[in-house]
Amino acid sequence: MAGHSKWKNIQHRKGRQDAKRGKIFTKVTKEIILAAKNGGDPDTNPRLRAAVEAARAVNLPKDKIETAIKKGTGELASDALEEIIYEGYGPGGVALLLEAVTDNKNRTVADVRHVLSKNGGSLGASGCVAWMFDKKGVFEFPKTLSEEKVLEAGLDAGVEDVVDDGDTWQARCAPEDFDAVRAAFAAAGLTPTSAEITMIPQNTVALDVETGRKMLKLYDALEDLDDVQNVYANFDLPDELMAEME
Repeated sequence: MAGHSKWKNIQHRKGRQDAKRGKIFTKVTKEIILAAKNGGDPDTNPRLRAAVEAARAVNLPKDKIETAIKKGTGELASDALEEIIYEGYGPGGVALLLEAVTDNKNRTVADVRHVLSKNGGSLGASGCVAWMFDKKGVFEFPKTLSEEKVLEAGLDAGVEDVVDDGDTWQARCAPEDFDAVRAAFAAAGLTPTSAEITMIPQNTVALDVETGRKMLKLYDALEDLDDVQNVYANFDLPDELMAEME
């Protein structure tokens, strides 16, 4: 898993996310709208609270956050959005799990299928790869902290494990314990470099350089689709390819 996570960190450092700011704004706005359907108060709606924090982290303007919440609660008119999960395979047999939000399912599935087929992937049946992933809350900390300190701070709140992920420690918990663990870390004076609820692959597929390049091209193309919110995959990149990207 370290190769995959390290690649994501490199991607972030090189400003790819900044270059796609408009796309990111669209993603976080959709998540706020969906989350607000279960209540417009972040204090009583954990999903909305997480969505608002994610929006603030990418500097989505406050007025746009408030507008998105009102669209979710029905105070303002909005397109009917639907959440869909797509599953499939990439080069080298990599498992792909996509979370999409759309107002037109036919358009979205056609876009996803086109990108997959164009880049050596394929769309699979529902359930074909979802079992390979676990939904977890993940907090990343620098190695300047000890594994024991991270575990001790979050254990009573629900941290299940602290994983060595190369350059960082990953503290993992059940999604329902995410807020409690975050509060516990704050109380201990520990600030994670990132905190999110995500899908963790149970096992990874080691790719060679050529297949790794193909997989990264597919991954980026899927992320660039307007209706795709998140792309999860179980690939691990070779050191040689990682070195080229540094």
